[in-house]
Amino acid sequence: MIPDSLKEYYRKIPDLPGVYKYFDKQNTIIYVGKAKSLKKRVASYFNKQKHENRKTSVLVKKIALIDFTVVDTEMDALLLENSLIKEFQPKYNINLKDDKTYPYIRISKERFPKVYSVRRRIKDGSLYFGPYVSSGILRVILDLIKQLYPIRNCSLNLSQKNIDAKKFKICLEYQIGNCKGPCEDLQSEEEYNESIQQIKHLLTGHLGEVKRHLRDKMNQSAAEFRYEDAERYKNRLGLLENYKHKSTIVSHTIGNIEVFGISSTDKIAFVNYMRLSNGIIVSTKNLEVRKRLEESDAEILEYAIGELHEAEYKEIVIPFDINLKLKEVEFTTPKAGDKRKVLDLSIKNALFFKREKLGHYDKLNPQHKTDRLMTQMKEDLKLKELPVHIECFDNSNLQGTHPVSACVVFRNGKPFKSDYRIFNVKTVVGPDDFATMKEALTRRYSRLLKENTPLPQLIIIDGGKGQLSSAVEALGEMELYGKIAIIGIAKRLEEIYYPGDPLPLYIDKKSETLKIIQQLRDEAHRYGITNHRNKRLKGALKTELTQILGIGKETSEMLLREFKGVGKIKKSSIDEMAKVIGQAKATLVYDYFNP
Repeated sequence: MIPDSLKEYYRKIPDLPGVYKYFDKQNTIIYVGKAKSLKKRVASYFNKQKHENRKTSVLVKKIALIDFTVVDTEMDALLLENSLIKEFQPKYNINLKDDKTYPYIRISKERFPKVYSVRRRIKDGSLYFGPYVSSGILRVILDLIKQLYPIRNCSLNLSQKNIDAKKFKICLEYQIGNCKGPCEDLQSEEEYNESIQQIKHLLTGHLGEVKRHLRDKMNQSAAEFRYEDAERYKNRLGLLENYKHKSTIVSHTIGNIEVFGISSTDKIAFVNYMRLSNGIIVSTKNLEVRKRLEESDAEILEYAIGELHEAEYKEIVIPFDINLKLKEVEFTTPKAGDKRKVLDLSIKNALFFKREKLGHYDKLNPQHKTDRLMTQMKEDLKLKELPVHIECFDNSNLQGTHPVSACVVFRNGKPFKSDYRIFNVKTVVGPDDFATMKEALTRRYSRLLKENTPLPQLIIIDGGKGQLSSAVEALGEMELYGKIAIIGIAKRLEEIYYPGDPLPLYIDKKSETLKIIQQLRDEAHRYGITNHRNKRLKGALKTELTQILGIGKETSEMLLREFKGVGKIKKSSIDEMAKVIGQAKATLVYDYFNP
């Protein structure tokens, strides 16, 4: 079981790919691990009675703090784990303390460049692509390059002077089709460089042409009954389909930078900091900042930079412009590209940090959650005051019969069932949703005004522009329009409509504001349908059984409970009914249905 001292950290961990870090009591990283599911992987350390080895048992006993970083894919988790281990050299990551690095594909900087795999990058102007977490995928890519764009693999100095002097002879690679013989001037430099350009496109993710090529080869081999070749092409195609050409965690085009992401509420800001060395994330931190004077996100970010910035880094990536100026430091706000991807990852981690911290505060102080939720709804819906009291209306009818309108009430974001009301429509004939809605609001709020009862801060209408317009008309006639905020919600796309605004508002599908509105809408629908069904049932009893002279409501219900419907009662004999309601009343019912 997870120790009580670590449960707070464990509750924060999401069920997403990422890297987890274990710290001891001295706040030193003692282990870094990767996981497809962070929550399940961390739990596995504590759910075992006995670990595979003594080292793991000792590690678990020394864990005093757990931290994590969320990434997009399992491959990114693997790369981030590798870079963090290289940076911090944790005590219990023994197997990864060596100089192992993931392989790259290198396009050399020379005349007639070569394309091959390397383990280390050298700053000589060559281009590097990767790293590749799977050597198998790297070999497939190199093999594909060889098949699609034959290039040399020799180490000859192919200067024009040497070629003109005929110093070289074509080799076996030319004979078997793996090279076009630039050493004997059988391939021009222009044609060769065109192939190199196509290889660059391939390595940067333009895989469509390569996939088509493999698919054609597979189909051709199958058509010629060369099934082993077809299987080989199929396997390569499968590997290529799973190949992610670009990693957020590692990008050697962005060098040494610091990245700041931020997400905030009206009282607290949550900042995520990432440090990249040679394009590799080597450090991540989270910072919680309490607001004192309603500071803006820009002001909070300036403070966070002052706290976390390392002097040797000369570029800082931020989500928006700020007024801070630092000597020899460039501030960048990227809109696209590798830096934007890393920034988005930082913002994503800031959001997770915010969600988990707020969840913790909500458990400690329920009023904190209520205040936060009301403030969030006020901001999201552009209200003038906190929507502490909300009422939602929904109509129910069956082809215009037995129409009812339901009103449900939420206070502080929770159902307040004692204030629920059902309005049996009195002035509307036929299926008219708009008129039904107008009548319900008129009756509801004219009574609240008469009784001098406090009005809601927000009214929600389940329906589109038509129902909303009818509700606005009712409020206008009572001189309440403008005093109470009112919106409509359309079911299809969860669109929020405001009176007089032709364009709807779309709220984030995961936001707490939309969840409360949906809960109100669904509760009004449930309450209305339940009462509408009861009304229909009473109507059915009244029109069928209770109009029989001498048969009352209680007798009718006894018969319906026994026979499950009026149709079966009609087909029953006097003796069958007499067992339930007695001989005399059974005779009355039988004679009524069998005159």
